[in-house]
Parts: sequence; C-alpha cells; structure tokens
Amino acid sequence: MTALAAITNGAITDNRVDLRALHAETNIGETLEQLDRELVGLAPVKRRIQEIAALLLVERARRALGLEAEPPSLHMCFTGNPGTGKTTVARRMAEILHRLGYVRRNHVVSVTRDDLVGQYIGHTAPKTKDVLKRAMGGVLFIDEAYYLYRPENERDYGQEAIEILLQVMEDNRDDLVVILAGYRDRMETFFRSNPGMASRIAHHIDFPDYTGEELFRIAELMLATMHYAVDADARVALKDYIERRMRQPRFSNARSIRNALDRARLRQANRLFAELDRALDREALETITAADIRASRVFTS
Repeated sequence: MTALAAITNGAITDNRVDLRALHAETNIGETLEQLDRELVGLAPVKRRIQEIAALLLVERARRALGLEAEPPSLHMCFTGNPGTGKTTVARRMAEILHRLGYVRRNHVVSVTRDDLVGQYIGHTAPKTKDVLKRAMGGVLFIDEAYYLYRPENERDYGQEAIEILLQVMEDNRDDLVVILAGYRDRMETFFRSNPGMASRIAHHIDFPDYTGEELFRIAELMLATMHYAVDADARVALKDYIERRMRQPRFSNARSIRNALDRARLRQANRLFAELDRALDREALETITAADIRASRVFTS
C-alpha cells in the first residue's frame, strides 16, 4: 500500500474525497493547534502555515482521484529577527509534511554555514553531501543562510555548497524540503546574488517581532513550564524589564526573555542559598521576586 493510499483510503467513497475525513486521518489539525499553543502572537505566520497545509491537503485529495499535476514546490524561506519562532515553526512544518505524506520522516536537520562549508579545497562537497544525506526524507533548516555567499572572499567555498544544494533541491524535491532562514534584508540580498536559489523558493514567510505584551505572555508561559511563579511586585518588575530590554542592542525577542528568566532563577537560587538555616516550602522554591528581576544590569544601564 502506498503512503498516499494509507492516508486516503478511509476518505474516498464513490469517486469522492471527504476532506473532513482526510483532515482527521492525517491529524494535521492537531499539529496546527499545537503550533498555536506553542507560539504567542505571530498571526500572519500561523495563517500562512494553515494556508500551506490546506494546499497540501487538497493536493492529496486531487491525487487520490487521479488529478495528477506537477507536485507543489515546498522549499521555503523564513525571515525575521532572532527569537521569533522560526525553528519551532520549521519543526511543526516538518510534522505537517510528514502527516500528509510529502516527506518520509518527521525529521529536521538544523545547520549553519559551518556545517556545510569547508575551509580548504575538497572539504566542502563531502560536508554538504553528508548534511544532505542526514536530512533526506525530511526537512533541512539552514539558519543565517546568507552567510553561505561571501563574494568579498575570492577563496570562499560557500558557492560550492550553494551549487550542490541547488542541484539536490531540484532533483530530490519529492524527498527533501529546504527551509532557509535569516534576517529579511540580508536574505533579499542573498537571493539577488543567487537567482537560482530564489527561483526554487516557493514560500516566503516573514516573522514579525513580538510586542511587549506578547513577550510578557511568553515569559509567563516559560515560567509555568519551569514551575516558577512571580508575585505581584515581580510582575510589575518583569514588565518594566521587558520594556527596557526591548530598547537595548542585541535584543532577540523570546530568546532574550528566556535568558533573562534563567538569570532571575540564578539570583533566586543564590538568595535562597544564603538562607541555609531555614526550611524552604514550595512557595519559596517556586517564587521569583521583584528583587530577583531588578538586580539585572538592564535597570542600571
């Protein structure tokens, strides 16, 4: 039984396809709901992922009835600042593709330039081919993909990696989906310099920065996952921290918030460690106070 038949035989009756049944059989709704729970905000991104999922579901229904067409191109580009959820969406995209039978494995290989490009003649090809071999049947996620192309360095081997990627993206597009990621302006420059790569990317999805309110909600979700809580004063301090941190250099959205919470946990632990002469109850162990947050250098810079 083919992969297509395996996911459609219960949805086909009398030369008709029941999309609701096909949707239920593939469980892509569950994946989309999980993505919605995992990521705060990002409404345009979630909407685009839903649109791609709908396209692929209908394409499977068409194939089930013999309406053959050129397979849709699935290579993608995710643009946006660090910490906006690109890696998380790539994982969920791989799951959707797998559930619908477009890739063999629910599998993401995440790499950067260093994983693909060698430092001497004859080094790049085997490195790139090894990564492609590991990713085959799933999704290859290349972060900061624009670093593959360095025209200012005549001895750079990034172009060799790009040429290998282009060939595989064309020849194996039924067994590998490549997602390029990076800052929007740099990716646009990269595509202008590499029209062959630009022509192979069908879906461009831009990830907006989070608002202060969304970052606070993200912080609350992170704290709940780690079984921590903030008291009333700490909530005010955390909101103040987020507003200040957003105005500072090298701000990385949710990634910066996670780092801030890790440092607050460190301060809480040291505060509790200084009180070895008393027993600690659950509330003391799980509560982060305003002092734990306001000790950050963000409030003094």
